[in-house]
Order: sequence, then structure tokens, then C-alpha cells
Amino acid sequence: MSDRIRQKLNVLLAATLAVFLAGPVAPGLAQTAQQPSSVSVDAQPNVSGADDPDALPALSAEAAAGVATAEGANPVLPHDLSPVGMFLAADIVVKAVMVALALASVATWAIFLVKTLELIYAKSRLKRAVAALVSANGLADAQPNLERRAGVAGDMVAAAIDEMTRSEAVLDLAPAGGVKERVSSLLTRIEVRAGKRMSAGTGILASIGSVGPFVGLFGTVWGIMNSFIGISKAQTTNLAIVAPGIAEALLATAIGLVAAIPAVVIYNYFARSVGGYKLILADAAAAVERLVSRDLDHRHARRAPPRRQDGFAHASDSIARIG
Repeated sequence: MSDRIRQKLNVLLAATLAVFLAGPVAPGLAQTAQQPSSVSVDAQPNVSGADDPDALPALSAEAAAGVATAEGANPVLPHDLSPVGMFLAADIVVKAVMVALALASVATWAIFLVKTLELIYAKSRLKRAVAALVSANGLADAQPNLERRAGVAGDMVAAAIDEMTRSEAVLDLAPAGGVKERVSSLLTRIEVRAGKRMSAGTGILASIGSVGPFVGLFGTVWGIMNSFIGISKAQTTNLAIVAPGIAEALLATAIGLVAAIPAVVIYNYFARSVGGYKLILADAAAAVERLVSRDLDHRHARRAPPRRQDGFAHASDSIARIG
């Protein structure tokens, strides 16, 4: 082999060896060239500790974190997932829904407290009045006992006495059925008004129980819509970005259920309690009607001539004729 050919083979071998040796070194050089040139003074390594081998891993981790952030990686976002934190971070519409549902829940428990005390007091007073009406012999006897217990029963007795007073001129001439019908009509209207007054406030409970879940669902839909909008803007599906918005949206539904479930239960309880109160009102009205009927019978008995004396006189006349 000639010297010229041997020189060409040596050059070719050296070039091939240089290409293989430059392969692992090139990516490192390219990565170093891509790092940002504006590095803060605090992030630069200490020159005095450059020879320390323990400082090299820390420097590499900081550089890797900087490169990952620069390339657009999604870091884990800290977020307060407590109920208060989710409320404060929620959208204005979701906040309005949560506040409205919270006020509805407060109204539910306020109505429960007030109506419970009112029903207990009204039932106990009405039961004592019915006992007094049952033990009385007439309206005049029942009125003094009911003056100390002013209430629906007292209004019924007062209405019956007023109707009897107005019909005084025709009590002995007209049938007693007309007076009884007028008194019954008055008592029915008093009974209906008392029942309606006691049922006041329960309609709010029915509205909260039926509308509350849908209001909470509206807040949830609105919050999830905002979460999807945030996902589209961030161009990522990282849970650190998606989870807080979805949790805030679901909190609206949870508050809606917290407001609606007690409202439905309390409404059903009051429906039964008011029904029992109306039964006691019916007992009071029936007792007053019995007193009116008794007074009319006593008046008719006092005005009617004694039948036994007339019969005895006719018998005496017949005996005299026979004798």
C-alpha cells in the first residue's frame, strides 16, 4: 500500500472518530446555549463554592426547574379548598347564589323557631278554651271564663252573642234555624281566618324546598362553565387548574341541598301541626254552636205555656160536665 493511500485512510478514520465523540457533547452545549441570558444574581452559583461537588446537584435542580418553567410546564398551584376559601375564590354569580341560599337557610330555621312557639302557645290556649266551653251551660256562662283567655274561642263566643243580640226581636217569632245558620256562618269564617293566620310563613318553606336545589344547580353549571373557559385559556387539563373551579361549583349545589332538605321536612311538620290546630278550632266552633242551640231551647221553653197545667184544666172541665 502506498503512503498516499495510507494517509487518506488515517484522515477518514480520524474524522469518523471525531463525529462519534461529538455526539454526546452536542446536546449539552445546545441546552446551555438555550438557557436565558438574564439570570438574577441570587440564582448564580457562588464562585467560591464552584469546586464543591455537593453544590452541583442543587445547581442542576434549579436550572432544570427554570428550564421547565420557561418551557410552559404547569406547576402545582396552591389553593384553599375549605368552604370559606372556595367561597372567596368563586365567581361573582356563584357567590350571589351561595349568599341567597344561605339567607334562605337562615329564614327556614327562623320560621321553624317562631312557628313552633306560636303553635305550642295557640294550641294550649285553645284547648283550655274548649274545656271551658264544654263545661259551660250557655253563652252567658262561657263568656266570663273566656275573657281571661282572649283568642279565637273568645272571638267565636263574642260573635255568637252579637248575633243573638241582633236577632233578639225575631227570636220568638221566626224559627230558630235561621239564627243557627247565621251563627254557624260566622264561626266558619273565624275558623278559616285563624287557620290561615296560623299557616302564614309555611309557603316560604315550600318555595325554598322546591326551588333551592335548582338554584344551587344553576350556580354549579355557571361555575363549571367558568372552569372549562379557564381550561381553554390555559391550554392544559392539569388538575391543579381544573379542580378548584369544579369544587367551587359543586359547593353551590351542596348549599342548595342544605337549604332545601330542612325546608321540606319542616314544611311537612307544620302541615301536620296546623292540621291538628284546625281540628281544635273545629271543636271550639262546635262547642259554641251547642251553646247557642241550648240557649235557644231554654228561651223557647220559658216562653211556651205549661202543657201539663192545660191538660189538667181540660180534664177538670170534662169531669165537671160529666158530674
